[in-house]
Amino acid sequence: MKILVTGTAGFIGYHLADRFIKDGYKVVGLDIINDYYDIELKYKRLDTHGIEARQMRVHEIRKSEVYTNYRFLKADLADHDFIVQFMKEEKFDYVVNLAAQAGVRYSIENPRVYTHSNIDGFLSLLEGARYSEVKHFVFASTSSVYGLNTRMPLSEKHATEHPMALYAATKKANEMMAHSYSHLFRLPTTGLRFFTVYGPWGRPDMALFLFTDAMVKDQPINVFNHGEMIRDFTYVGDIVESIARLVVKPAQPNPDWNGDDPDISTSSAPYQIFNIGNSSPVPLMEYIEAVEDALGKKAKKNYLPMQAGDVPATHADTTALEKYTGFRPQTTVKEGVRRFVEWYQKYY
Repeated sequence: MKILVTGTAGFIGYHLADRFIKDGYKVVGLDIINDYYDIELKYKRLDTHGIEARQMRVHEIRKSEVYTNYRFLKADLADHDFIVQFMKEEKFDYVVNLAAQAGVRYSIENPRVYTHSNIDGFLSLLEGARYSEVKHFVFASTSSVYGLNTRMPLSEKHATEHPMALYAATKKANEMMAHSYSHLFRLPTTGLRFFTVYGPWGRPDMALFLFTDAMVKDQPINVFNHGEMIRDFTYVGDIVESIARLVVKPAQPNPDWNGDDPDISTSSAPYQIFNIGNSSPVPLMEYIEAVEDALGKKAKKNYLPMQAGDVPATHADTTALEKYTGFRPQTTVKEGVRRFVEWYQKYY
């Protein structure tokens, strides 16, 4: 089977490509390698898969020097005609879209970057999947779509009409765009709402990286909302396992779907939405304690108010995921943080 994974210079995309390569798929990775964060970290991720991308040109595709079943394409998803033609020529069985402009707070300052990557780029992939008859189109959404919702745990059946930042709004738009293609063209699509993903090779703008980096350098860490936050922290390996099980089970129309009382997580079209979270929310201070334990030192804390666009709590209901795949994320924060800190100390 042949699979396209976008965002393979990124955190989750790197790990997912690694899994599919080792599972024996014919894998094509795609990324534009932008400078939203440390670009050298992105190159190092690609290095581990035998791709030297530092001098690559846009539209260039390169074979791995390590894996015979892996190629990497440098391209901008918003380059519509190129992406659609490329997908027609390659004829992928599956597509997993993890490429996006991430970050809630960055979207407040740079909104146009988000429409370019997350809307225009997403449309290119949908059109490519439509015309090349992809068997299953899987894409990353986010728990941020729940926005102002406060009823926990957060279920795929809850309304998501009140996003708190443009990043979340673009991801909500992705879900609606995917449904329209599922309805019009019978393209099986599955959206995945990730909950606070962390782990080795993680992004430098995420809390775990910031905490660890500051503590190693004996600098204070910023603790927002004065520490009164709860997150459903989800280890990246559990995200990858969930996707690996889902991708080979294309979305099907829900035979019980009723337009008079619509289930918003499924459809009469081949479309579905799943939460992927640990379903065991952890207080932020406990998360920080896990970092302290892994490093063997106490953090100096700088307590601050809540940031714009942030939420005080997340908690995923993963009942549907477990029923559909037979798997539920289960890596504990203590174990996951330990693995990240081990990677950080080795890498830096």
